[in-house]
Amino acid sequence: MRKQLTLSVIFGAVVLTGCANISQTPPGTPLASVESEFGKPTLTCERPDGQQRVIWSQQPFGQYAWGTNVDEQGKVGEVVQLLDDRIFNELSEGQWNPERVTCEFGPPANIESVGMPSVRKTVWGYRYQQYGVWNMIMNVFFDPETMIVVNHYPTPDPMYEYDGWSVFY
Repeated sequence: MRKQLTLSVIFGAVVLTGCANISQTPPGTPLASVESEFGKPTLTCERPDGQQRVIWSQQPFGQYAWGTNVDEQGKVGEVVQLLDDRIFNELSEGQWNPERVTCEFGPPANIESVGMPSVRKTVWGYRYQQYGVWNMIMNVFFDPETMIVVNHYPTPDPMYEYDGWSVFY
């Protein structure tokens, strides 16, 4: 009986914790309050406009990262899910170096060097769910000499691929 009660309490705590959604944080909430409920951000950086940017990321294995800007009074703006095609499309505008990419999307799930010896690129991968359905990696390609983003596009996330037989084991 005691074991069932303990399991019920643990299950209840997990369910209640699952109900809390950082993206429902009202703009104007003190950062300290957000941190007390959801923990310290994974990343804090300063944006070019001087505002502080904070990101809570599930990378390298999760598919979500939430970010917001913090004003001079320590209050957060709108908290948004950053790993989304609409936000990734911002990579097509202007010049993006690794610091700017990190400050916008958080740390990547992986970093690789790909291509032929004469045409190598550094690629950062961000795991995410495309349209809330497909398990994808957004590949962000950097020129290896200038470290400026030259391309980005999604590919299926190999972490979720299976041979079709594994469901029977």
